[in-house]
Amino acid sequence: MRRLIINADDFGLTPGVNRAIAECFDSGLVTSTTLMAGSAAFDEAVSLSKSRPTLCVGCHAMLVDGRPLTASPASLLAPGTSRFRAGIAGFAIHALRGRILPDEVAAEALAQFRRLQQAGITITHFDTHKHTHMFPAVLRPLLRAAKEAGIPAVRNPFVPIKAVAFSHLFRRPRLWVRYSEVRFLRTFAAEFDREVRAAGLKTTKGTFGIIATGALDERIFAAILGSIPEGVWEFVCHPGYADAELEKTGTRLRSSREAELRLLTSPACKRLLEQQAIERISFAGL
Repeated sequence: MRRLIINADDFGLTPGVNRAIAECFDSGLVTSTTLMAGSAAFDEAVSLSKSRPTLCVGCHAMLVDGRPLTASPASLLAPGTSRFRAGIAGFAIHALRGRILPDEVAAEALAQFRRLQQAGITITHFDTHKHTHMFPAVLRPLLRAAKEAGIPAVRNPFVPIKAVAFSHLFRRPRLWVRYSEVRFLRTFAAEFDREVRAAGLKTTKGTFGIIATGALDERIFAAILGSIPEGVWEFVCHPGYADAELEKTGTRLRSSREAELRLLTSPACKRLLEQQAIERISFAGL
């Protein structure tokens, strides 16, 4: 049996992203979402989730981009600022060189988890912005914080390369760089499995949609669905409205969010899932 969690990231980023995620859930396709604790539209996202009690809400933990909730976690900050590093590249270098302090990661993650819980959210799972938890030195303190907060599940951020690469990626040259990056980062996949099992959290067999982020369309979505193996998997998406508020955030994902919104609320998308006989579940169903 093939089972799929469709998770919308960046809940709370802007009112337009919130509205789009709610619409995708209401249409019956998105089953879970992850909320950014320090986001500008956090309160609205909480309100929308409470009016949709079957929408599973996790924490989209932020260790890059934006501002921390804890006081001066120096190893996570851009030099001379009170902000996280911008993007994943600099963070990855520091993580691989052992320059990210585990206690600062754990404290920051716990602060973000607690903010959701204090707002009345029952956190079903967590993931991280830009998938920073794929690095073992970052994953371990995150799992420690998740256990303390009583969070039962985590995204498996690793892509089953062979299942998807030849089905559609090589038709899209602009995705080749990301494919190469993801292929390299799979060297951490085995350690991820060991750490998650040792911590007692649940996870899926892997996540689809990461390579296609920013380029998702019906053809790629159909190819991904056709390549999903047996088991429980996650599909990550980023629907939203490309409005003035989104422009101010500096995200690289703008028009692509509206394309994903159209796709994930379309009858064609539902038909593709039905034709593939893929059961949609939420993180609560793990």
